[in-house]
Amino acid sequence: MSKSRIALFVALLIATLLVVVACASPTPTPEAKPSEPTEAPPQPTPTPESEAPPEPIEIEYWQYNFGARVDAMNKLIEMFEAENPDIKIIHNSDIPYDNYRDKIAASVPAGVGPDVATLFYGWQPAWIDAGYIVPLPEDQFPPDMVVKEFSPMVQASFFDGTLYTLPTAVRTLALFYNKDLMEAAGLDPEKPPATLKELEEQAVQCTKRNGDEFEVYGFIVNPAGQAHHWFREVLLRQYGQQPYSDDYRQVLWNASEGGYEAWNQFLKFETELETGRRDFESDPDGFLAGKVCFHIDGSFRLGTIAKKAPDLNFGVTELPEHNGVKSTFGSYWTHGITTKAAADPARLEAAIKFLKFITSPEAGRIWVDMVGELPAQLEAADDPDLLEDPKLGAFVAGLSYARSTFFVDESKDRQAIIDAYDAVVLNGADPAQELDIAVQTVQELLDKFWAEH
Repeated sequence: MSKSRIALFVALLIATLLVVVACASPTPTPEAKPSEPTEAPPQPTPTPESEAPPEPIEIEYWQYNFGARVDAMNKLIEMFEAENPDIKIIHNSDIPYDNYRDKIAASVPAGVGPDVATLFYGWQPAWIDAGYIVPLPEDQFPPDMVVKEFSPMVQASFFDGTLYTLPTAVRTLALFYNKDLMEAAGLDPEKPPATLKELEEQAVQCTKRNGDEFEVYGFIVNPAGQAHHWFREVLLRQYGQQPYSDDYRQVLWNASEGGYEAWNQFLKFETELETGRRDFESDPDGFLAGKVCFHIDGSFRLGTIAKKAPDLNFGVTELPEHNGVKSTFGSYWTHGITTKAAADPARLEAAIKFLKFITSPEAGRIWVDMVGELPAQLEAADDPDLLEDPKLGAFVAGLSYARSTFFVDESKDRQAIIDAYDAVVLNGADPAQELDIAVQTVQELLDKFWAEH
């Protein structure tokens, strides 16, 4: 083949290859549409590294200064706050007993002071009239629950069918006796007086005097202490005289000869038997100091003795009977919610929670151990060990026949007895006339109260 033909053949081959390559190139595709913009996913809200917890709500609880009660309530508050960290209880227990009601009167009407306060049950009508406390909400404290679960004497917490307060504990009166003083006087310390006559005889035998000074007080009648209850609910009944009419509208202390006999018996220990003196600074302190042989007091005194006189050799027995009649006074300190708490829904809710806690059976068991008062809750009080207890047994036995007095104003009622007693003992006034004056004073209190209700 000639060179010219070879060159032509090569040229044609190259051209053909170029055409084939060009035909094999892919057909260009249309450009893809840009995708529609999409909404960015929500970003989590940044949180602070540490968020401060809400401040707990503070409420105040007030009671007068009484060592064993203060300690017991401090323990209950500690337990309550552990279960309710959102509530803080301010415990004001520095107020002396004699100033307590005045402090309440100065604070609550001004919208300050306690949200929950303790009060003697006998003050309740006066506190209601003064507007210090409010009715307990029925949905939180159903009346039928109180009837079923609490001691019968707690019915005194109802006024005109409405529940105003609820207690942690109740108490009765009994006779304390110093075993060492009895033995020193030649008496059997295992046989304390069981009758009023035996109390007279043993108190006289225990009494030791050096001239006008007492070295040992056999028995002190102090109407400013528990003795006014002893006259009203014990001696009067033992001499056959009911203290008040059934509807508590009439004072009956002097309604029979038996009433005057009970009054004379009340005076007799100082005016005739000379076993003690009304002007003695404090008969409870004298008993703790080992200077008083026989002493009427409540179960709450057991806590004080355990704390202040743990080595005191003493016993407790039921109050001496007379004419075959056993009687004792039943009473209690109770707790109410004030108008201050009721004015603020959050404070009211906290106050209700706290009141429920301190009136629970668990609180009652702690109270009897630390204070000596008996649980107000039947569940906690129904304990055979309490009746068998050598100290508490006498108080528990008295629950079955204890009576609680209805007071318009317990302090004024008591003062009427104090004034009558002092007029006789200090000024030589006629006993019957002074009893009549005391009756008239208390009757006026009742008349005024019922006229307004």
